Amino acid sequence: MTAEECKSRLQTLQCCVILPTYNNAGTIARVVNEVAQWTNDVIVVNDGSTDDTHSILQHLSNVFSNGSSSRLNVIEYPDGLNRGKGYALKTALRKASDLGFHYAITMDSDGQHFASDIPVFVEAIEANPGAMIIGARNLTADGMPGKNTFANKFSNFWFKVETLKSLDDTQSGFRLYPLERLRGMHFFTPRYEFEVESIVRMAWRDVKVMNVPINVIYPEDRVSHFRPLHDFTRISILNTVLVLCALLYFYPKCFVRWVDKSLIHSTESALRLACGVGVGAMIGTMPIWGFQTIVALAAAQLLRLNKIIVIAFSNVSLPPLIPFILYASMSIGGFLLGKETQLDANGLTLESVESSFLQYAIGAIPFAVITGLALGIIAYIIIRIFRK
Repeated sequence: MTAEECKSRLQTLQCCVILPTYNNAGTIARVVNEVAQWTNDVIVVNDGSTDDTHSILQHLSNVFSNGSSSRLNVIEYPDGLNRGKGYALKTALRKASDLGFHYAITMDSDGQHFASDIPVFVEAIEANPGAMIIGARNLTADGMPGKNTFANKFSNFWFKVETLKSLDDTQSGFRLYPLERLRGMHFFTPRYEFEVESIVRMAWRDVKVMNVPINVIYPEDRVSHFRPLHDFTRISILNTVLVLCALLYFYPKCFVRWVDKSLIHSTESALRLACGVGVGAMIGTMPIWGFQTIVALAAAQLLRLNKIIVIAFSNVSLPPLIPFILYASMSIGGFLLGKETQLDANGLTLESVESSFLQYAIGAIPFAVITGLALGIIAYIIIRIFRK
C-alpha cells in the first residue's frame, strides 16, 4: 500500500492518528512529519511538556497550515500541567470523536514506532470493522528491554484472567480505537494503566480485541517516562480491581449468556436439555472425585445428551460447595445406617471423611440422585417458562 493509498483509505474510514507527547522535543517533529506522510489528519496532545515541545508544535502548526495537505490539530492544556498519558489519550479521543472521526490510531512520540506500519492497521480494520487493534511487538527481538518483556507477559496473563481472551501484546501504545464503541464509557485511570483498562473494558463490551504485527525500535536516546515502581504498582492495583469486577460482573455475564444460548434458545427439546443438566449434576456429586468429566462424557455419549451441558454441570462440586456436599452425603449415609453424624459442616474436610468413608459413599449415591432430579426439574421449568 502506497502512502497516498493509505491516506485515501484512512479518509474513507474516517480515521485520524493521535500522538500524545511529554518532553519529546528531540523526536516529536520527526514523528509528526513521518506520520503526515501516511495520513491527512494528525492530532498531537502536549501533556504539559517543560522542554521545547511547545515551540516545536507551534512551528509545525504554521508549516502545516501553509501548504501541507495534512491537517495538524494541536491540543495543549490551559494550565500547562502534566496529567499523564491516559488523560492525554482520553482528551484526544474525545476531540477526534467531536471532529467526526470513527477511528483513531495512537502512536508514541518517542520514535519507537514506525509510521510505515499504519497501513497494517488500515487493512486490519477494513477486514474487522469495529474492532480494537493492538500492535504486537516482537518480544524476542534484539533491543527489547527485559523489563518490557516481563511487564508485557505479566499484563497478558491478567488480561486473559479478566477477559478469558488471549493477546500477544497488551501494552503496546500503537493501537487503533473504534470511537463509536467508546461512546458513553467513562475511564477512571489517568496514566499508563489507561491502556490496560481500555482493552479490558472494550473486551467486556464484546468488542473484538486483536493483535497485528508491528516493528519497533528502542534507540539509545529514547526518552521514556514510565516509572517502573510507581507505574507498575498502579497497574497492579488496577488489575486487582479488574479481577474483582470480572468475578462479580464479567464471569456471571458470560454464564448467563451461555445459559441463554445453550438452554433457553437451543434447538433441542426442553426435556433433553433438562436431562443433560440433571445427569451432569448427578455425576458431579457422586463419590467419583477426579473422574467426573470422563464419566460425564461417557454418559452423554451413551444417552445422546448435549455433551457440553452434561460436562458443564458435572462440575457443580466447586470448592465452596464441597463441604456442604460432603456433609449432606454423610448425613444421608448416617440416616441410612442408623448412625449419628458427628462431623461439623464448617470444619469438614476430605481427611475427616476418610474415617467414615462407607457412611459417606452410601449417602453420596442417593444425594447425587436427589440433586440430579432437583436440578433437572428446575432446569426444565425455567426453560419452559423462558421459551413461552
